[in-house]
Amino acid sequence: MKTVYLVRHGQTDFNLQGIVQGSGVDSSLNDHGREQARHLFERYREMPFQVVLTSALRRTWETVDSFIAAGLPWEQHANINEMSWGNHEGKKGTPESIEEYQRIKDAWALGEIDGRIGGGESAREMGQRLQTFVDHLAQRSEDLILVCSHGRAMCGLVTLMMGQPIDRMNQWIHSNTGLWRGQLQDDGTWHFDLQNDRSHLPAELMASRW
Repeated sequence: MKTVYLVRHGQTDFNLQGIVQGSGVDSSLNDHGREQARHLFERYREMPFQVVLTSALRRTWETVDSFIAAGLPWEQHANINEMSWGNHEGKKGTPESIEEYQRIKDAWALGEIDGRIGGGESAREMGQRLQTFVDHLAQRSEDLILVCSHGRAMCGLVTLMMGQPIDRMNQWIHSNTGLWRGQLQDDGTWHFDLQNDRSHLPAELMASRW
């Protein structure tokens, strides 16, 4: 049965400082994030992954760099980049930007998926590119795949992989190096028996910020 391990990238300084990243900010892991990545590798280094797929942003491939260095084939897929947050990217949240985020995010859950936060990407647009990746994933020949992506993008990915519409994505939370394990079912949907699992992390590395 085709199985995917889907993990969010490790912590960055922007996560720590409450600065919006999105698809337009190509940040690196901080020391905390590199330790999270190290523990992820130590837990899963013996798993016989056949390929690792990351976004085109460095914080994802830095998170799985040890798997790549060990010889695992690696591909970058811009379709699983983080959502674009427009003019909010690279800035700390303000009361006004947080209010905008919450208002448009709540509207997504009501099916109003063309709303854009900061003039960035709509939920509909992100969902379309993510669906392209979901379709690609199901068609790949490998049976055991490691994927590293981003918080909001993973909300959308998990939702679409479950066969649900993109307006259901607010139900999920993704912590830094939180891991999901999904198996492809006969009906084309994925069943996840691990959801945002962080059992590979010691308590002091559990802290996570968006």
